[in-house]
Amino acid sequence: MAGMPSATTGPRGLATLPDLPHGSTARRLDWALLPPGIRRLVEERLGCDVVAAESAGAGFTPGCASVLTGADGRRIFLKAASTRAQRPFAEAYAAELRALRTLPSGLPVPRLLWSHQDDLWVVLALEHLDAQNPVRPWEPGQLGSCLDALEVLAAAPAPPSLPSFAGEFAVMAGCWDRVRRAAPDWPHLEDAARLAAGYAAVTAGDALVHTDARDDNFLVDAEGRAHLCDWNYPARGAAWVDTVCLLMTAYGDGVDADALLARRRLTRDVAPDHVDALLALLCGYFLERRDRPTPYSSPHLRRHQDWCAEVSWSWLARRRGWS
Repeated sequence: MAGMPSATTGPRGLATLPDLPHGSTARRLDWALLPPGIRRLVEERLGCDVVAAESAGAGFTPGCASVLTGADGRRIFLKAASTRAQRPFAEAYAAELRALRTLPSGLPVPRLLWSHQDDLWVVLALEHLDAQNPVRPWEPGQLGSCLDALEVLAAAPAPPSLPSFAGEFAVMAGCWDRVRRAAPDWPHLEDAARLAAGYAAVTAGDALVHTDARDDNFLVDAEGRAHLCDWNYPARGAAWVDTVCLLMTAYGDGVDADALLARRRLTRDVAPDHVDALLALLCGYFLERRDRPTPYSSPHLRRHQDWCAEVSWSWLARRRGWS
C-alpha cells in the first residue's frame, strides 16, 4: 500500500475502467453441480423439469445464481449456497432472505417467490426479470434510470428491524488506522481519517439504504426501468448514501458526478462535507481491502477494490482541493 494509487487515467485525469472482464467476474456454482436433492426440490416447486440454466456472470461471489427455464417456459432466478462449503455466502443469502421478507411492497426489487433452508443449503427463488445489467462505461440513460430507482427506494420507510448504517459499517472507520500503519506518508492521510471518523453523524437517518448500489446489482429492462437486486445487507440511514456510492463508480467512468450530485433530488441539498465523509469512509475501506490475498472463489475481487480505492480517492481529493 505504498505511494499514491496507480490508476490508468483518462483525458480528464480520472481512472479508467478497471481491467476486469465486465459481466464475467463471478466464479459460480453451476446448477448442474447442485446436489440431486436440491435440484429435485427446485423442480418440484417449479412444477416441471428445468431444461436450461444460465449462470449469472456478474458479481464477486461464488454461490449459485442462475436463470432457470422450466419445460413449460417459465423462468425463475435461483440462488443457492452450501452452509458447509460456502458458509459466508450461505449466510449472505440467508440475510438477503430475511431482508426481502421485510421490504415494503411495490419497490423496484425482484420479488421473492419461495425459499428453502436446512442444515446444508440456503435456496432462494426470485422473480425473473427480462432485463440486463447496465453497460459500462455508464450510459447516461441507464445511469439516470438507476438513480431514479434509488429515489423510489429512499422514499420507502426502512423496516425497523434493519440495523443502522452507522452501526453496520463502523468497522470501516478503522481502516484508515491500517492505512496509517502501512502507508504513513499517504497524502492528506489525517484529513481523510478525520472526515471518515465523522461518517456516523452525517449518514444517520431512517431511509432504506441498500449499501451496495453498483452496476452489477442493477437490472434495466426494455422500458428503461431499473431494479435493484442482491439485498444482503440493507440498513437504515441517510436517503442519499446509495446515490453517492453509485456516482462514485460513474465518476470513475468519466461522468461529471458533481454535476449530478447538484441536480439529483436526494443529494442536491446535502452538505459537501457530508458527501466527503462518506467518500473518505469508502476510500479507507477499499485501500485496506485491496491488499488482502485474492480469494480463489473470487479472482477479480481485489482488482475491483483497487479500482474503487483509486476512484474514491481521486474524487475525494478533487472535491477537497488536495494536490
